[in-house]
Amino acid sequence: MSSKQKQTYSVCFCCRRRFKLGVSEAPPEIREFFHRYCDENGIMTASHLRRFLTEVQREEKITEEETQAIIDGHKHLSIFHRRGLNLESFFKFLFSDDNPPLLPSRGVHQDMTLPLSHYYIYTGHNSYLTGNQLSSDCSDAPIINALQRGVRVIELDIWPNDSKEDIHVLHGRTLTTPVALIKCLRSIKEYAFVASEYPVVITLEDHLTPDLQAKVAKMVTQTFGDILFCPSSESLKEFPSPESLKKRIIISTKPPKEYLEAKEGKEKGESQRGKPSDDEEAWGKEVPSLRGGTIADYKQNSGDDEDDLTEEDDDLDEAEKLGQNGSDEYRRLIAIHAGKPKGGLEEGLKVDPDKVRRLSLSESQLEKAAETYGKEIVRFTQRNILRVYPKGTRITSSNYNPLIGWMHGAQMVAFNMQGYGRSLWLMQGMFKANGRCGFVKKPDFLLKTGPNNEVFDPKAPLPVKTTLKVTVYIGEGWYYDFKHTHFDQFSPPDFYARVGIAGVPFDTTMKKTKSIEDNWLPSWNEVFEFPLSVPELALLRIEVHEYDMSEKDDFGGQTCLPVSELRSGIRAVPLHSRKDVKYNNVKLLMRFEFI
Repeated sequence: MSSKQKQTYSVCFCCRRRFKLGVSEAPPEIREFFHRYCDENGIMTASHLRRFLTEVQREEKITEEETQAIIDGHKHLSIFHRRGLNLESFFKFLFSDDNPPLLPSRGVHQDMTLPLSHYYIYTGHNSYLTGNQLSSDCSDAPIINALQRGVRVIELDIWPNDSKEDIHVLHGRTLTTPVALIKCLRSIKEYAFVASEYPVVITLEDHLTPDLQAKVAKMVTQTFGDILFCPSSESLKEFPSPESLKKRIIISTKPPKEYLEAKEGKEKGESQRGKPSDDEEAWGKEVPSLRGGTIADYKQNSGDDEDDLTEEDDDLDEAEKLGQNGSDEYRRLIAIHAGKPKGGLEEGLKVDPDKVRRLSLSESQLEKAAETYGKEIVRFTQRNILRVYPKGTRITSSNYNPLIGWMHGAQMVAFNMQGYGRSLWLMQGMFKANGRCGFVKKPDFLLKTGPNNEVFDPKAPLPVKTTLKVTVYIGEGWYYDFKHTHFDQFSPPDFYARVGIAGVPFDTTMKKTKSIEDNWLPSWNEVFEFPLSVPELALLRIEVHEYDMSEKDDFGGQTCLPVSELRSGIRAVPLHSRKDVKYNNVKLLMRFEFI
């Protein structure tokens, strides 16, 4: 951007304002680093650059050949110096796509040979819905989109069609328009492994008669063939590993039961009572905080005491009373058995040494359970799978704070993937880890038992393990990615950044820079420190907004990054849209230090 360029804004029909467009320049600290590491001629050679990358960027294994390749890749930026970088080309290297905050080449690096219960799994809720929970279309398109993003658990609600001869996927007792089950299954087969070779779990919420269950069994078997994982015995003693299940499809549902026609007579939408609260606005409201230390505090903040749609457990008890058995072929397909045992939650959380299963709780049920049974939930999730799903009143397909589930070891924190908003940004941030394969190993403290068989207590206060120091230098790219009147009709934007941590209650916080007025190239140069007691579960949240005195502040980009995989040093951080689509040019220059 030439420094001579000017931008004109119309204040009214007879009055115009002109603003000079600046050039992105190296912040003072970047200049200091350059002068500290360059030679007496102001050139950073391969050996100088290697020393900078080793000492400041903490890239201990980098070779001089690799640093020479960096210089060769950026020397076109400076026609005068072929043997190294000058200040301008050094700054442009730091602020380039070649210097990201997460290392793309790292790929899958965690141990993938442990049981499935040892991993957080990227999980969708009502994966077939294109919009809200009451009246949107059902389609295979959101399923395809989720799989392309790396989601590993797809949920399908299966119901008889009008003639009772075939199977539809739809949100029952609502006005959602159905899609054929076979269409969804074929799309899952086609797209299951485009983003990750690790297994895809299909969770079925089943409302079928035994003959239709048999039809589903045939459909599933014929569609998936050899890639379908069928357990050798009806109940598994331990879950297999993601490694052993590569490129396999797994079915998870309750054991078959008789379809209850009496239940179908419920008025449509009855179980989706209540209207969305303010926290369900697309992105404007903050993620309800866990800070304060107790789940009760969280509940008070988020107003989540409404009744839940009890999803899978709707008609289980009544079906069991009838003692009906479903299709044997269907039963044999189920690798991960779901369902809530009789006797309430205390009974449901008991660990059976001879078999493993899946338990589902709504977000509100989990909050209530965590107040009394926090350690029991952790113990349960060491061997078994806990799925958490959104409360029934989230009719706009909003989401909740996923950390409540994760800090208790819940593997399947199910989200409405078709929407967007801050909670979903956290989910997307978490699964940027481990090569974006859709499986992230749970921290060791959630998997271990102590000498007296004790487990991690989510309520216990913890000491600070490390402190993340974040410097926000400058931002650029909005000038190219947005119209010049997008943020302000009468002047360039007034950008500020929000930086913070989503994590366990002690670690959760958000901080804010000052606003830089009338500038497409904001230069903040502000430093923030975040003490972390559980860095393994911490996510770095970054947002940019444009301050608006008279209206709601405008959105200028966001990203969320797993702290456990953050690269130390000065990094170029690309920002994304509300729907997590990466902007072409918008990025921040930041520094990350663990102190």
